[in-house]
Amino acid sequence: MGVDSEWDVEKYFSPHEPTHHWELRKQFMVNNKGRFEEERLVCLAQTFANIEFMGCKYPKETMELVEEMAYGIVQTYREEQKNRLQRTFVSGADAAGAKVNKLKKAKTS
Repeated sequence: MGVDSEWDVEKYFSPHEPTHHWELRKQFMVNNKGRFEEERLVCLAQTFANIEFMGCKYPKETMELVEEMAYGIVQTYREEQKNRLQRTFVSGADAAGAKVNKLKKAKTS
């Protein structure tokens, strides 16, 4: 008996998920339908999203499987990400220190 591939991917859409996240996760499921049972594929799709968007790491075997399953899906997204502005994160302590230094300069000027 084969794997059921007739289930509706759209039922896994979350209105709280950014559109580009959903589109990649959806494409991951569509491209791999029929390879795994629905529940497992949905889990692997979420794992894929966690890796791509959150930077999560999993055991080597899982990372390799998800990478192979994502082939042809993420390349364009990754290229677009390279061209985006890189955000600089500043700790609260550094921001407060910069503000204090700015205030000190203003008083001495």
